[in-house]
Amino acid sequence: MPEVIIVKNQEEAGELYARSVADLIKSKPNAVLGLATGSSPLAAYQALAKIVKDESIDVSNVQGFALDEYIGLPLTHPESYHATIHRTVVEPLGLDPAKVHVPGDVLNGAPLEDGEKIAAAGPAYDKAIAEAGGIDVQILGIGTDGHVGFNEPGSSIASGTRIKTLVEQTRIDNARFFDNDINQVPTHCITQGIGTILKARHLVLLAFGEGKAEAIAETVEGGVSAFCPASALQLHPHATIIVDEAAASRLRHKDYYRYAFEHKPAWQGI
Repeated sequence: MPEVIIVKNQEEAGELYARSVADLIKSKPNAVLGLATGSSPLAAYQALAKIVKDESIDVSNVQGFALDEYIGLPLTHPESYHATIHRTVVEPLGLDPAKVHVPGDVLNGAPLEDGEKIAAAGPAYDKAIAEAGGIDVQILGIGTDGHVGFNEPGSSIASGTRIKTLVEQTRIDNARFFDNDINQVPTHCITQGIGTILKARHLVLLAFGEGKAEAIAETVEGGVSAFCPASALQLHPHATIIVDEAAASRLRHKDYYRYAFEHKPAWQGI
């Protein structure tokens, strides 16, 4: 099962992620990072950017692959994930923009009706990840319904990158990025599949707040099910779930998770 680490706040979670990734880049300068948008990873990116600057880490050869993208938004739209990844990751860390990829880059706002172009984008993205050597560390958030990426409940655990329809709750959750107007939130997306995500060598899922508590409990201590897509992390050999006290509040075995982490040898990292 995944390692569960309970922290005080997002800043502590971000520091754990950042130290692990910074050490990876030092040992592997062409590391491949899996990137996510949303609010959960922001403190992690900020902490990593600080370490990169303070320790003068060369990131010129680091590659990145984002989890997902909306269908129908031009790359220049401020809430496209292309724009968001460049604003929150590429620029703060000083990555080479040419080495950071988002599933919708080849679509550039193509409408859903352009079936031939959109259908080809998913397999092409999975091929590009494989040709880069695979993802070393994939950062993940989790939705209130247990989705990761845009893999909504019912998504196949074996799925590759593909087009998905967003459920109403996800559109409601994301409306805060669109002036709280759900009508501005696209109805479709392209997302790495659960099968694609599970190919990463290390998965790090971050969750904060009471609103994520039920999803985290189902992910960690429930059965593996397509109806809680994040539960597939139980099948991964190196998955780390970092949560604050509120997000951990429904875990039955949180005392054990605390004990295990407190007694973990420092050389193991996360």
